[in-house]
Amino acid sequence: MDSAEYERKIASRFAAFDQDGNGFIDREDFSGAAARLLAEFSTTPRCDKGQALYSGAEAFWQGMAGIADVDGDQRVSRQEFVTGAVKRLRDNPERFAEIARPFLHAVLAVADTDGEGVTTGAAERVLTVLGVSPAVAAEASRALDPDGDGRIREDDALKAFAAYYVTPEHP
Repeated sequence: MDSAEYERKIASRFAAFDQDGNGFIDREDFSGAAARLLAEFSTTPRCDKGQALYSGAEAFWQGMAGIADVDGDQRVSRQEFVTGAVKRLRDNPERFAEIARPFLHAVLAVADTDGEGVTTGAAERVLTVLGVSPAVAAEASRALDPDGDGRIREDDALKAFAAYYVTPEHP
């Protein structure tokens, strides 16, 4: 994939983070996503899982801002997002996984409603709450279960998450 194609791919991922559609990624996009996930899974913000989710969202925001918020205005424009990904993440998806891990870990804990691990159905709910279309969410949640046991492992989810957002070869 050439640089122009990669930049187009990354630019298309911007909307997934711009949860409120205001043209910027900011702290509120992350905290709003956390609030919607807690509501979806009937989890209170003040419980341990709720606090972990908000902390994970803040850590993810801080990591993204550190990579992409070039002008320091506490929001990431589409161009800053693309530039940050191209310069700092294209050849290092592990860096993205590192900043996303606390949030993803907390999301999976909230979605694990029976203590046995996240089901593909719960993962589908998570993706839908985060703005993924229901059809794509269903397909993606099945893909996150490579052994077909109906449960999603954190490492599989993190690898897929990083690949989707920053790996050039991923569709």
